[in-house]
Amino acid sequence: QVQLVESGGGLVQPGGSLRLSCAASGLTFSNYAMNWYRQAPGKEREFVAAISSYGSSTNYADSVKGRFTISRDNAKSTVYLQMNSLKPEDTAVYYCNARRSTSFREYDFWGQGTQVTVSS
Repeated sequence: QVQLVESGGGLVQPGGSLRLSCAASGLTFSNYAMNWYRQAPGKEREFVAAISSYGSSTNYADSVKGRFTISRDNAKSTVYLQMNSLKPEDTAVYYCNARRSTSFREYDFWGQGTQVTVSS
């Protein structure tokens, strides 16, 4: 079955950096657009960043533009989120998402999440 496993979260001071990884299995990775979402305590899950199936196109939430970079390695079936200049408001559980639309159905898979805490 499809598995998305996030890693790389942790505690970091404001202004610091973290790199999240999401390793996918059970699917043809290069067929899927990959996304990162996050959910802070008491808030709705929100979009963070997206990358197209071969990495030619990326998109970011305004709140992270210029600080976060999404990338992917299709040979390793892994998507990354490089997070720089972290702020306390970036504290959240970060989720990896794989999405694909065909004429017949939509495929939508989620990881279990990894905690990112930005605090001094």
